[in-house]
Amino acid sequence: MTTAVTYQPVGATRPADPHWQEHPSGFRWFAKSVAIGHGDEFWENVSEDLLRWGVKRRSGFRVSPCSSAADRVAEGAEYRISVGLGPVSLHEPVRVVEVVDLPDRRGFAYGTLPGHPVSGEEAFIVHRGPNGTVHLTLRSLTRPAPAGVWRPAFPVLLLAQRFYRRRYLQVLVD
Repeated sequence: MTTAVTYQPVGATRPADPHWQEHPSGFRWFAKSVAIGHGDEFWENVSEDLLRWGVKRRSGFRVSPCSSAADRVAEGAEYRISVGLGPVSLHEPVRVVEVVDLPDRRGFAYGTLPGHPVSGEEAFIVHRGPNGTVHLTLRSLTRPAPAGVWRPAFPVLLLAQRFYRRRYLQVLVD
């Protein structure tokens, strides 16, 4: 039996949609795009890296596939993301809820599973414009975890989230 994600609606960050305009109530939402490079070779390298968790790994996270999940993101696959924050190690069980693999848009969204410090969804998308400029877009919906030891620490987790978003927006730059 598959464990349910800790939030609804699943797929709300809509990584395939270039214009994210609907944000479910009850979540803090975030969206930002930055230019990270240019050209076909850069596009091929960065988009494949993204689909292999490059943005998370280059930001200091460890990503471990659960059971038969592959290293490359796959819809429905579950992963354990870990990071050390000083003396504390944070573990984030997640499920990939959507994968986009189009000629000029690639990315994925994952949703939180029980035990994750927060509840919600995060999407990482790279997209290429007609002039060859490649952008990275981050989208997230976040609220406190429904239960657990991390729930009272939600304000501190939001600070950590801001720190890592800045890293995400920098680590793939050409």
